[in-house]
Amino acid sequence: MEKIDGIQLKSEITLADLEKSEGGEITFSACVHKIRDMGGFSFIILRTGRYVLQSVYTKDECRGDFDALTEGEYVTVTGVVKKEPRANYGYEITLSSFEILSKPKEEYPLHVSSKHLGCSIETSMEHRSVALRHPEQRAVFKVAEGVVSGFREFMLGEGFTEIHTPKIVAAGAEGGANIFKLKYFGQNAYLAQSPQFYKQTCVAFFDRVFEIAPVYRAEKHNSTRHLNEYIGLDFEMAFIDDMHDVMAMETAMLRHVVKYLADNYSHEIEMLGATLPEVNEIPSVTFFEALDILGKERAQFDLDPTDEVKLCEWAKKNHGSEFIFVEKFPGLKRPFYAMDSKDDPKLAESFDLLFRGLEITTGGQRIHDYDEQVEKLKRYKVEPEELGAYLDIHRYGMPPHGGLGIGLERLVMKLLGLDNIRQASLFPRDLHHLDP
Repeated sequence: MEKIDGIQLKSEITLADLEKSEGGEITFSACVHKIRDMGGFSFIILRTGRYVLQSVYTKDECRGDFDALTEGEYVTVTGVVKKEPRANYGYEITLSSFEILSKPKEEYPLHVSSKHLGCSIETSMEHRSVALRHPEQRAVFKVAEGVVSGFREFMLGEGFTEIHTPKIVAAGAEGGANIFKLKYFGQNAYLAQSPQFYKQTCVAFFDRVFEIAPVYRAEKHNSTRHLNEYIGLDFEMAFIDDMHDVMAMETAMLRHVVKYLADNYSHEIEMLGATLPEVNEIPSVTFFEALDILGKERAQFDLDPTDEVKLCEWAKKNHGSEFIFVEKFPGLKRPFYAMDSKDDPKLAESFDLLFRGLEITTGGQRIHDYDEQVEKLKRYKVEPEELGAYLDIHRYGMPPHGGLGIGLERLVMKLLGLDNIRQASLFPRDLHHLDP
């Protein structure tokens, strides 16, 4: 236990605690994950907030009513830490006492103590609070924690300011029909599709900003790659030369995140059988070069899921990279804040990043000139008066800037080789899931 300002704090047990306590006694709280009766003794497998630890019970050495002990109970145990190469993490606890803190009313409806949960995604969703007790299921979200922590550490180290922007907004940043509407004290309001307007606003006085927050899309997709609420990792940066500065920043960030995961989440990565990618120089092709690689006519204006898979296969084969940037998309398929290409106004200074067959990022350079932005709004059939607050940032001056948004669940899904994005969301929100 740790003392801060004279207050005793209970802390989560760590592997370092076991190492320090070897040969001595340790006390901690956990959940009884599994009981294996071996005859003269029993293994009691204990699940803490991060680890699954092996303890040994014998009637002669341990005080406590063993017959009252069941899986799913929460206990406080005391025991002697010993090295045991066959146990998880190389340590075992010989119990001297335990205290039962709480008992479950019913048995688990899922096989939480099995090596693999072994149920369908729908069953996992139906019993979500139980499914997440399984070590493998839980490990996914420790990795997600690692991605977020690595992202934040990198951003702060590069002079970005963390911001927290409204999720109830007066206008959608992306426009279109894929926006959730709600009533706000008699006015029409929406759930934010992205923090785009606010990111750009904050660039005017912070230069560099980032946010980690929910994003809402009212898309009626029922696919393995879409959610209606997800966590966006967004950043925006001023004084760029062009969108390649943003792409370089993302490359450096991903390199940092992968190293952060390797350094701090190796046992979750190993448990899940995942392989972290190498992040070296990421190849980049233009949208029309991508169509040429795919052997497709230059008549389409976006990439479909099959295209994304094939482009990643091409990048892996020809450049040894599991990532590939696709840049300079046709402007018709990009938002009104994307800057037109100087070489060809029909193209936008906008890019996607594909990873292991899936788009995980959209970004680019934004328009910073007032007149240019007004003119493009008119081209998009948007009345400038509808976006008065947004245009004010241009009216009063903006530096050249750009940024991007990453879908956390998509990135985690591909890092861990998961089949469905719902497996990377604690409590998914899609067409069929509003509870829990």
